[in-house]
Amino acid sequence: MQGKVCVITGATSGLGLEAAERLAKLGARLVLVGRDRARGDAAVRRLQQAVPGVAVRIHYADLSLMSEMKRVATEIRDAEPRIDVLINNAGAMFASRHVTEEGLELTFALNHMAYFIITNILLDRLRAAAPSRIVCTASIAHRGQDLDFADLQSSRNYGAMKVYGRSKLANILFTRELARRLTGTGVTANCLHPGFVATRFGSGNGLLTRIGVRIAMLGAIRVEKGAETIVYLASSPAVAGVSGGYYQKSQLTQPSAQARSAESALRLWAESARLSGMAV
Repeated sequence: MQGKVCVITGATSGLGLEAAERLAKLGARLVLVGRDRARGDAAVRRLQQAVPGVAVRIHYADLSLMSEMKRVATEIRDAEPRIDVLINNAGAMFASRHVTEEGLELTFALNHMAYFIITNILLDRLRAAAPSRIVCTASIAHRGQDLDFADLQSSRNYGAMKVYGRSKLANILFTRELARRLTGTGVTANCLHPGFVATRFGSGNGLLTRIGVRIAMLGAIRVEKGAETIVYLASSPAVAGVSGGYYQKSQLTQPSAQARSAESALRLWAESARLSGMAV
């Protein structure tokens, strides 16, 4: 990883920050994307202390807004002539339904559309660095879920875990279709379940939800353990040239039948392109 450029979203805390530190220790140059400047400053300080001399740059954006996704991705594309690794990691779960000013349900916008838009804008830079890698944080929460293409914005019967699980199903379907489209380019795309990790997950919700998440996290694994599969997919020679996989504990794992649907993957891609206004 010496000198390789790694772009990481959701990089100012939790899994993203831990993965950034691990990759920096392997010699990578970091390009981070975060939302909160105070946490961003703290993240950069931590990285500089942990890895003296680390090369790190941070960009700020609200990744729940497509306009912001496009802006920050374009800024990174213009600043970086090549990108060796893109780690799509930003995500959250919301106790109640919220709609962004652009008309998208918040979970879908942040957990799926950010991956779709940022990846497609940065693809030219990833191709320029081939062999290069795209890593998407998904979740075992996708199991038991199916996408309702008549209601992707969850306007009916909203449930936090159900909608979150659907967004993670979307992550896997996106990764599989992306891998298919990138065949022969030298750019690979894989996704993963990091485990149930003790992070800031759910911190943006109300008090009762935050308390519930904290209680559940008493049985969670440490963030250091959760980041292992992200770093493995980003750096290990063992997965060089491997694409379209879903990993758990750094092992290739079979996702649900719904997550293996080529038809759903293609349909989700087309709908995401329509919503974003991108001809990809």
